Amino acid sequence: MKKYLEILADIEQKRRIGIFRPGQKLPSVRQAANLYGCSINTVTRAYAELEKRHSVYSIPQSGYYMVEDEEEDAGTDVKIIDFASSSPDLNVFPYRDFQHCLNKAIDTYKYQLFTYGDTKGLLALRETLVRHLADDQVFTKASQIVVTSGIQQALQTIAKMPFPNGRTTVLVEQPSYNLFLKFLEAEGLTVKVIARTANGIDLLQLEELFRGGEIKCFYTMSRHHNPLGTSYGVREKKTIARLAAKYDVYVIEDDYIADLGDKRGFDPIFAYDQSEHVVYLKSFSKIIFPGLRLGAVVLPESLLHHFHTYNGQNVAAMLSQAALDIYIKNGMYERHREKIYRQYESRFQTLHDALKRYNEGLLEVADAQSGVFTNFKVPQAVNLERVVERLKERGILVTSGKVFYLSDYLARDKFLRISISRAQPEQIDEGVKAVVEEVKRGMNV
Repeated sequence: MKKYLEILADIEQKRRIGIFRPGQKLPSVRQAANLYGCSINTVTRAYAELEKRHSVYSIPQSGYYMVEDEEEDAGTDVKIIDFASSSPDLNVFPYRDFQHCLNKAIDTYKYQLFTYGDTKGLLALRETLVRHLADDQVFTKASQIVVTSGIQQALQTIAKMPFPNGRTTVLVEQPSYNLFLKFLEAEGLTVKVIARTANGIDLLQLEELFRGGEIKCFYTMSRHHNPLGTSYGVREKKTIARLAAKYDVYVIEDDYIADLGDKRGFDPIFAYDQSEHVVYLKSFSKIIFPGLRLGAVVLPESLLHHFHTYNGQNVAAMLSQAALDIYIKNGMYERHREKIYRQYESRFQTLHDALKRYNEGLLEVADAQSGVFTNFKVPQAVNLERVVERLKERGILVTSGKVFYLSDYLARDKFLRISISRAQPEQIDEGVKAVVEEVKRGMNV
């Protein structure tokens, strides 16, 4: 066996039996060379291989340290069936990978990470995002990308800033992203609405609204809608892009979980935009860490100046940006995306299998097969809030569809938003059965 492989085997064995503990510093390269009776180059090669395997991490001018033993369950209560949270599964967070990238980022960028930074975002990351976004048919330049502290920051800036068309009204779907709706109401901004169901929107009504000449921008989630979980078809996306150009309306396309969906023939509206009327937003919090708070905005040239003016000095954390840059470049992001996508796809299949067993036509269920969300539409006679409370008493968390509407919107559908991101596979069948039972109980009250 080659000497560096012997060193690898010895260190990993000492880790297994507890001689090397998580966080413990390893012998220096020189000390290890003396210990193993080999050259410094051999030890360096062994340590580099351990780092590649994420068994150790390096700190510049300090040395090599053992990483944590395993990704730990970060406090998930296994007794709770969580159909409410949209955050990634705590048990599949890429702790080791991202810790490695953080260390590499500090080593690579050094003091640059601890300055205020460019308000557009780290140039290296924006250049990496040009290639990354191209995989989703979002072709752009680094100069048109802005890295933000999450998508909410970007949405708030866009809602308040002036647009070249000189209009002030924001058009939103009903239902839609609840935090953005709350922001619009709190700011007193002028809002118009268009109904969206699992079958999409009325494109004739959309054209009528655009033709009216009041709409500055139309906020939409074309793929994996929150809370519905459904997506527009190609015809709808092409039509929206065409109408935006025809009536000089900007489309704000929130593609917040693009990476968790099936990419085959499933392009965003941005891919059909030929007139630079689509603003594209992407979040990285739904696939890595919610606390990462990083998003990317792709802006038409005509909106760049106003966006930077209204966004001010809001700069996303430089260390997080640098780590994400490395995480994407070295292929870890794509590997993790594929892992999460397959897990969530399997959970959706389990969900639909459970519905076949228990539903009996009581719930009207959106045909979502990927992403994070779907919705269970319940009969009008059911007291939705009572169902939510009764499920909570049974340890099952769901979200009422009521929160995804503007407060003065009356034509609401009654539905539960169901998220599969935190619901463990072995819990889904039990959870679906309980939801059906409580809705039935609600019908008999």
